[in-house]
Parts: sequence; structure tokens; C-alpha cells
Amino acid sequence: MTEIICPHCGKAFKIDEAGYADILKQVRDSEFEKQLQDRLELAEQDKRSAVALAETKFASELQKESAAKDSEINSLKAKLDAGEVERKLAVAEALAAVEKHRDMLANELERAKQDKQGALQLAEAKLSIELEKSTAKKDAEIQGLKSELAATAVAQQFAIVEAIGAIEKERNELKSDLERAKLEKLISEKSLKDKYETQIKDRDDAIERLRDMKARLSTKMVGETLEQHCETEFNRIRATAFPKAYFEKDNDARTGSKGDYIFRDLDESGAEIVSIMFEMKNESDKTATKSKNEDFLKELDKDRGEKGCEYAVLVSLLEPDSELYNTGIVDMFHRYPKMYVVRPQFFLPMITLLRNAAMNTVKYKSELALVKAQNADITNFENELETFKVAFAKNYDLASRRFQVAIEEIDKSIDHLQKTKDALLGADRNLRLANDKAQDVTIKKLTRGNPTMAAKFSELNEKKDS
Repeated sequence: MTEIICPHCGKAFKIDEAGYADILKQVRDSEFEKQLQDRLELAEQDKRSAVALAETKFASELQKESAAKDSEINSLKAKLDAGEVERKLAVAEALAAVEKHRDMLANELERAKQDKQGALQLAEAKLSIELEKSTAKKDAEIQGLKSELAATAVAQQFAIVEAIGAIEKERNELKSDLERAKLEKLISEKSLKDKYETQIKDRDDAIERLRDMKARLSTKMVGETLEQHCETEFNRIRATAFPKAYFEKDNDARTGSKGDYIFRDLDESGAEIVSIMFEMKNESDKTATKSKNEDFLKELDKDRGEKGCEYAVLVSLLEPDSELYNTGIVDMFHRYPKMYVVRPQFFLPMITLLRNAAMNTVKYKSELALVKAQNADITNFENELETFKVAFAKNYDLASRRFQVAIEEIDKSIDHLQKTKDALLGADRNLRLANDKAQDVTIKKLTRGNPTMAAKFSELNEKKDS
């Protein structure tokens, strides 16, 4: 979602990617139209400047070429005049020489008419040939100069025509580019107009169909039709977009309530990517009491928590005139966590948006699960170590107490043995005394004071001696 602040009222509102792209496209089209108009004006100014510059440049070059050609023509005229003068001087000189030679010949003729007649005719013939040669040479030079002047004029005319042709070609190209830009602008405008008219017509048709449907159905049937619509739309793209997804009605009412649909999507390993609890709400225009979207959020949040879903989405046609809900996707995080209210046309984009967002967090969830598993292993190790320490301490305590009892018993045994030892030592002393006493016993001591025993022992001694 993108938050946008209105520049007029300063109110902040949120818009989804599609709406944002649509607004951006309108702004871009407006900017494109403005930029196109500016570029057309700049192109027109550049064209006028280029034409003016080309005309100025052409006029300058034409003036320069005309001046050069006039100078060249004047030079050629001067050369022609000089050639004419030289020709006239040559003719005059030749005539003077001829006249002089003629006079000389006349004199000689006068002197020798008879013998010089042939020589005079020969001289006249030579003079005539030389004069003809000189005249032909000068005529050829004049004709060459005329040809050069004609070629120069043709080249100048061709250069002028070529320059004008290049300018006209550039002007035609600019005119063609301008016409093409205008045509593309008209085509773009017509395409956009047709597109927006088509979209408006489709939207009007959809609104009209919904109005007709709502007018013909009861409140219960409208709600069921909305559920069927969402289910049909999902099943239409299930195989391509959500092949491992679960999207079924919530039939578990053991907790006392249930939502309409539960969506769960799994990855390749079978781990859950995202889960959504859906509730579809609508009502007929003829219903007397009009419900609000917020009337269903608390129960939907409860169902989401009881069914273990991550998100909760209310697909609603309630409050059709609300500017808030008509923008498309509205988050209700300020009321309940991970909850959205959407219009039916944003049902599939909402699933795709949440699923793609969850896909981006799968990696982090896996890493978090690994860290948790590692932490669990460490915790288990610490717990097992603590258990071992407790058990060891218990066993040590029991062993210590038993060792103490054994020590006490040993001490008691030692005391008993000491008493026995003392008794035995006492008995040994008594036996030694008894032995000493026994060793000290003699017949004399036994018979002392006993005449009978003395007589008996005396008899025995006598018998022993005999």
C-alpha cells in the first residue's frame, strides 16, 4: 500500500499498486501531452530558425557567389576587352607592317614590276594566310571565354537549385515529422480515449449487473453468490497460480463460530507459506437495516486466531458509498492485527499480494527456524547439562551420605575392633599372668598346708624312684 497526501485538503489516504499505477499513468500521460506540446513548439521554433538561418545562409552564399561571379565576369570582360584591343593592335600592327611591306613592294614594284610580280603575289598570299590565322585564333579565344562564362552560369544556377532543393528537402522532412507527431498524438489520444471509454463502459456495465443482481436476490442469496463468485474466481487460476494451495469453506464450528473460507499455501517441502481466514459479506439494497464492515471484524479476528491463520480478510460489498472502502484494499491494523477489508475485485490481488510477501519472508523464516533450532539445540544441551548436573549432584549427595555412613560404620567398627583389641590385649595380659602363675605353681606350693596331698605326692615319688 502507498500513502498519498492530498495537496488540497492535506488528508492522507492509502492506495494499492494498481490505483497508484493508474494515477501515475494519468500524470505521465498529462506530462507526456505537455512535453509533446512543448517539443512540438520547440520543433516548430527550431524549424523556423533553421529555415531563416538557411535562407540567410543561402542569401549570403548567393550574394558571395554573385559577387564572385560578377567579379569573374568583369575580369573576363576586361580580358575580352584587352584581347580585343590586343587583336586590334595586332591587326593594326599587321596592317601597318603589311602597308609598310606593301609600300616597299610597291616601290620595288615600281622599280621592278616585271621581275617582282610573282614575289608580290606570294607576299600577299602569305599576308592573307597570317591574317586569317590571327583572326581565327582570336575568334577561338573569344568563343572559349564565352563557353567558360556559360559553364560558370550553369554551375551557379545548378548550385542555387541544389541549395534550394536541400532546404526544401529539410523543410519537407520537418513538415513530415511534425505531421507524423501530430498523427501519433491524435492516435494516442484516440487510443486513450477509447481505452478509458471502454473501461468506463465496462465498469458501468459491471455496476449495472451488480445492481440488477442485488435487486433480484435476497440478502442470504447475495452473500452466497459472493462466496460462489470468490470460489469460482480462485478455482479459475488455482492450477496455474496456486497449485499447492488449500482454499475450502470453514466447516469447523467446534469453537462456536466459523469463517467462510480458509486459504493455506504450501511450498515444495510442504511447509506453510501463508494462511488467510476469509469472510464474505453483502446485503441487498432492499434490506431495511444496513450493516457496517466494522460489525464483523471482531468475530473475524476471533475466527482467525482459533483456526491458526496468519491473516484475516473481509471481502465486502457493505457500505457501497464509502470513499474509504471504495479505494480498494483497506488495512485495519489499528483495530486488529493483520486484517484487511477489500472489495470483491481485489479478492485475487489480495491473495497474490499476501502470498508474494510471504514468499519473500520464507527465506528469513527458514533462517529464523534454523537459528531457533540451533538455539533449541543449545537450550536442550544446556537443559541436559543442567539435568546431568542435578542428577550428578543428587548421586554425589547420595554417595557422599553413604560414604559418610560407611566412614561412620568404619569408625564404629574401628571403635569395636579397638574394644575387641583392648579386650584381647586384656585377655592376653590375663593369660600371661595366668601362665606366670601356672609356671610358678610347684608341688610344694600345692601340698603346702595339705597333708593328704603331700602324702600322696610322696608315695608317687617313692614309686617313681623304685
